[in-house]
Amino acid sequence: MTNIELPAGKKVYFASDNHLGAPTMKESRVRELKFVRWLDTVKKDAGVIFLMGDLFDFWFEYKTVIPKGFTRTLGKLAELSDAGIQIHYFVGNHDLWMNGYFEEELNIPVYHKPHQYTINGTSFFIGHGDGLGPDDKGFKRMKKVFTNPVAKWFFKWLHPDLGVRLAKHLSVSNKLISGDDDAKFLGNDKEWLVLYAKRKLESQHFDHFIFGHRHLPLEIELKKDSMYTNLGDWIKYYTYAEFDGSKLSLKEFS
Repeated sequence: MTNIELPAGKKVYFASDNHLGAPTMKESRVRELKFVRWLDTVKKDAGVIFLMGDLFDFWFEYKTVIPKGFTRTLGKLAELSDAGIQIHYFVGNHDLWMNGYFEEELNIPVYHKPHQYTINGTSFFIGHGDGLGPDDKGFKRMKKVFTNPVAKWFFKWLHPDLGVRLAKHLSVSNKLISGDDDAKFLGNDKEWLVLYAKRKLESQHFDHFIFGHRHLPLEIELKKDSMYTNLGDWIKYYTYAEFDGSKLSLKEFS
């Protein structure tokens, strides 16, 4: 478990599921500018920023090439990182092919699995949320293919113009990008990330479970002293979480 002590007056921010680049770069630009404006807003008191996955609708790192675009986002993240703000990145199911660029160019650590933190004495279990719990079976099967070393090796030998075009087509055709399929509240007894968190609590206590992936802003009490928070998205809701050192709040950026 990683321990973080916030300096006085500093806060922790969490955001997820921007899906930049979808459905087109032009249409995505409006959402990207809004997200960059949010980063500018929070930089005044941010001690730590957690980006919880699917920042991009598609991301693949070739040995010397990354996808074209996202200059404003990457530049702003570099600015904040250079200013001493800790930024942690958790890959999602649309940008899981990260392999060193964020660490080397932006000094941003990248996580491929959930991670545990203690922040000012408050315990957090943090991850994108894909593939966790008793459901999400379709993605679990898909992830086995996408993370297979042989599949990645074959994909990287496609010319980037062809590979990125193919991947973007497959990604945008996935209805999860708009949230149409994934953004329907199933109820506390059927939300699989809620069930996952409750099962986790049977063996270890956490004050907060924070996930993305579901495209729904949710705050659900698991038990008296443990909460599940889903961050929503930056497609429809423009929501994020803020931790001031003692209290976690889910907010909307306008």
